[in-house]
Amino acid sequence: MPQGERAGTRLDLAAVRARLAGQTGRRYWRSLEELAGTAEFEELLHREFPRYAAFWHEALDRRQFLRLMGASLALAGLTACGTQSREKIVPYIHQPENMVPGKPLFFATAMTLGGFASGLLVESNEGRPTKVEGNPDHPANRGGGTDIFAQASVLTLYDPDRSQAVTNNGRVSSWDAFVAALRSTLAGQRASGGAGLRILTETITSPTLAAQFQALLKAFPNARWRQYEPVNRDNALAGARLAFGDAATPVYHFDRAVVVLALDADFLAWGPGRVRYARDFIDGRRARQVKQSMNRLYAVEPAPTLAGVLADHRLALRASDIAAFTRALAKQLGVDDGLGDAPAPAGVPANWLAALVHDLQAHRGGSLVVAGESQPPLVHALAHAINDALGNAGQTITYIAPVEADPAAQGDALRALVDDLNAGKVEALLVLGGNPVYTAPADLDLAGALPKAKLRAHLGLYADETAALCQWHVPAAHELEAWGDARAYDGTASIIQPLIAPLYNGKTAYELLALLLDQPNATSYQLVRQYWQGQRQGADFEAFWRKSVHDGIVADTAAPPKQVAVRPGFAQGSASPAASAGLELNFRPDPTIWDGRFANNGWLQETPKPLTKLTWDNAAHVSPATAARLSLATADIVELRYRGQSVRAPVWVLPGHADNAVTVTLGYGRTMAGRVGADAGFNAYLLRTAAAPWFDNGLELAKTSDSMELATTQNSHSMEGRDLVHSGTLAQFQQNPTFLHNEGAKPSLYPPRHYDGYAWGMSIDLNACIGCNACMVACQAENNIPIVGKDQVQNGREMHWIRIDRYYSGDLEQPTTYFEPVPCMQCENAPCELVCPVGATVHDSEGLNVMVYNRCVGTRYCSNNCPYKVRRFNFLQWVDQQTPVLKLQRNPEVTVRERGVMEKCTYCTQRITAARITAQNENRQVRDGEILTACQQACPTGAIVFGDINDAQSQVSTLKAEPLNYTLLDELNTRPRTTYLARLRNPNPELGTE
Repeated sequence: MPQGERAGTRLDLAAVRARLAGQTGRRYWRSLEELAGTAEFEELLHREFPRYAAFWHEALDRRQFLRLMGASLALAGLTACGTQSREKIVPYIHQPENMVPGKPLFFATAMTLGGFASGLLVESNEGRPTKVEGNPDHPANRGGGTDIFAQASVLTLYDPDRSQAVTNNGRVSSWDAFVAALRSTLAGQRASGGAGLRILTETITSPTLAAQFQALLKAFPNARWRQYEPVNRDNALAGARLAFGDAATPVYHFDRAVVVLALDADFLAWGPGRVRYARDFIDGRRARQVKQSMNRLYAVEPAPTLAGVLADHRLALRASDIAAFTRALAKQLGVDDGLGDAPAPAGVPANWLAALVHDLQAHRGGSLVVAGESQPPLVHALAHAINDALGNAGQTITYIAPVEADPAAQGDALRALVDDLNAGKVEALLVLGGNPVYTAPADLDLAGALPKAKLRAHLGLYADETAALCQWHVPAAHELEAWGDARAYDGTASIIQPLIAPLYNGKTAYELLALLLDQPNATSYQLVRQYWQGQRQGADFEAFWRKSVHDGIVADTAAPPKQVAVRPGFAQGSASPAASAGLELNFRPDPTIWDGRFANNGWLQETPKPLTKLTWDNAAHVSPATAARLSLATADIVELRYRGQSVRAPVWVLPGHADNAVTVTLGYGRTMAGRVGADAGFNAYLLRTAAAPWFDNGLELAKTSDSMELATTQNSHSMEGRDLVHSGTLAQFQQNPTFLHNEGAKPSLYPPRHYDGYAWGMSIDLNACIGCNACMVACQAENNIPIVGKDQVQNGREMHWIRIDRYYSGDLEQPTTYFEPVPCMQCENAPCELVCPVGATVHDSEGLNVMVYNRCVGTRYCSNNCPYKVRRFNFLQWVDQQTPVLKLQRNPEVTVRERGVMEKCTYCTQRITAARITAQNENRQVRDGEILTACQQACPTGAIVFGDINDAQSQVSTLKAEPLNYTLLDELNTRPRTTYLARLRNPNPELGTE
């Protein structure tokens, strides 16, 4: 590119037109490349040559794609090598001398949500990460499970809508120009000690970043560092201070708890330890013939949650009434909070509270009370006091110092920043991550205050709502592209190592802070390594560093237990939420796109919400009784009015929801979310206030005459009306383990099949399934399953190869909820095989029902004849074959299907084949547990088990021999290889089965 035509040079438009006119092929590209690099060229290209513009940017993506991947994708015969980080990264299992094409490597790393780390193993194929798994050695991912956000992270990595260039006032600029502007501003701040400097981040647990901030505040003592994200732990930290007089973080030990009470606490899906807690809790519910015992869960909550619907006893109670309920419980357990009388709120059955008290007292030291993040500090303090009174402290709950680098209240921090902006005190504001303009409470009006800072810079993955109000936007590196570190829920530190070089030259918060500390050339790798070298003095640092990176865990960094004591009369001066006869408004993070940060991730947008099965939208959830009182039906449009703000939202009538309350989820209604997340849902943040971030009374609801069609999978592939979920109580199982009366083999017209080698099968424990959808997203990532979009979901054409059916039984106001994962059943007597006219679906020698894509002609006879409705037809060309960067994510071991073929689960046959080949090369049998299907490996609770049913000692054979084992639609005699373990509940005998 000629130096004279770079940024700052005006272009002769007539000369540009002349140069472009009539040129094709290599001359055309060479001309464009010579002119590129100026803002005028970009403006000209989009205004004068729109067809060239699209072609040009596609070509840029294509060249970037070739530079990154090269020969591994065999494009146009080019040869190159995968681009990895320049620094040394350590494979988790083994480190070969050279990369072997076709053989993936696995690297340990970590990923954060809400600032807290989860341990991961990431599969890399020739230098490109394609699949994320949990690190079984990491304390936050015991057993190797993950959640949907980790599974979908690779799609965000390769998102073509990510920021790809430094911009200044919306126009392409450069990193050097940004550095120059920042240095100029800093020069003016040194004399005042940084009085006009403000830095806003999300929650930070990184030891390295914490050290950098300490050094920065020492260099600029009058500067201010603020933390804010919309789903934070302010109430939990404030509750600990209220109870103990000091900040502390509880660490729960669900594996030791026999009786658990969840106070608006969805510990299975929300919070830093959610994946670990799910495994520990479910391990206490695995009833077997040799272990006929289960823990018991009580839940009190306004809207159904994953933990709540799993409860043996669930009480639907408005969020504002839970403080009164907790006070009444504490009073009966001998806790004196200093607030006087504590009557139970209306709607709480007297026998329910009495039975709960007796059960907790009967299991002193083995019970656990958990308060949810959305509940006020008083409820958290009461929960700590109850656990202390029951002798649970030190047994089922321990305490550590806060894991956050700065455990200050984030709501107060954001308000202080807005006050400084409005007062004209901010010369320079750096927003390092997050999207506070979109997520901040509406009454703070951060969008109005932000432009009052003279220099505004934003570091983020996307040019989002916050970037639009900043002069400078710097593309951030994804966590799979950069070095870093972070702590888990228990304080354990992990090294974050990159799997690929930054696709778009993204920067990290470490590097921006280094700029402020006058270290312009420092890399994230150097900064993280230097920090840990300072923590580990001595000649053995290299071995320590290598082991820490290799294992994904920095050894011996878990926080030590902290001694705390409940203060007498701790709640004096506290106020319980006021009761009201009006409607209560509740806010919750969305189950699939969280606080909005995943709005442009198509996998997550198309993942059905666990309870509503809604996709591509959010809704206002109300109870059946409230809907009847207000003459509402699902899909009606209502106007929600609160504190002078209003939004229009569709209604979803949700069984089990508390009456006189409305629950909305955050994260939708984005205005700058990229192509996938655009125009999806309504923005619930517009109703959120700083004083009541989670719930408040005073909502007004007005029904309109409009309605909308929601994209829900609730009625797709339905099998309802038949005996689908077998269930019972623990008492029934203890009295008679075979109470389900499973029928034996039936005679069949099919010829018998014999398998001399392997015979693969699967067992799914319905007592362990929490409906989290991790298996669904993992299957999508592993098998290159396309996104189809909202309109196609509305047509019933979603493509997921495994689905999680949700069923209700009992009363609509207090239903029992069941989750049932349904992959292909791999039937021995497969109805699909007989009707295929071209033999595209066939039985293999190991009992799998497999697809031959080249034979399929799309008759769909097999789908019509499948009673389990697990086959998916590729109606349209949903796979994006045009965007080069999206090709990097796809699993090279799985065919990328074009339109017109039938597809379905095959137990991850590519993984079976790889293990079989390895075993043959080593002259042995495949070991039990050596093959993990994608759904099995991702499941946080271990609900799915796969293996060889010809091996009588295998885990899957053992489970199939359990008396709780049953076959779905057994009366059809299809003899599926996939079977289920029945769902059991453990109700308190004092309350019966409710």
